[in-house]
Amino acid sequence: MSKPFADRYEAGRVLAEKLSNYAERSDVVVLGLPRGGVPVAFEIARALGAPLDVFLVRKLGVPGHQELAMGAIASGGAVVLNDEAIEALGITPEEIDEAIERECRELERRERIYRRDRAAVDVADKIVIVADDGLATGSTMRAAVAALRTQKPAAIVVAAPTAALETCEAMGAVADECVCAITPTPFRAVGLWYENFEQTTDDEACALLKRAAEAAEGPA
Repeated sequence: MSKPFADRYEAGRVLAEKLSNYAERSDVVVLGLPRGGVPVAFEIARALGAPLDVFLVRKLGVPGHQELAMGAIASGGAVVLNDEAIEALGITPEEIDEAIERECRELERRERIYRRDRAAVDVADKIVIVADDGLATGSTMRAAVAALRTQKPAAIVVAAPTAALETCEAMGAVADECVCAITPTPFRAVGLWYENFEQTTDDEACALLKRAAEAAEGPA
């Protein structure tokens, strides 16, 4: 039995149809969460005639338990902290500062890889469609939305080809709108809904961003 999406590109095209009311508007920008969200966002941006960029989010791991998040940092220098977790775990301001400094260096490194010499797309007063290849728990997307709010967009639209139903519903309360193409039950994992779910490489993501930038600039 075939799966709903052949790959992330097809998933992006399907999702773009559900976002068609945002087509050809000068106040819309599309952001992809690297790496898997970039092919999805590329197809959305191309279908809608909107600028494409990446939006990087780095988890701030709890000291000694990096798999646990005490917050996140994101493109543009935004820092989002989970005050309840920090207080409950007795994390010190010094430990928080060390984690922020460490992840900022990694964020800057990745920004250089993905964006090269291109400036970030300005999202102030814009409708921002932020896309990933799927939403399981949605923790990364929630951090992205919280960070984007600090940049004062007009609205944030979360977009994902596939998501757990409860996550899609919860995201609708965090963002201004959440558009999910399919919400299968039971969900289990994002990759189950793709025929090809091989990891997106940095080179592939960078090539897509370059193509989108060149298309936006038009013929020389």
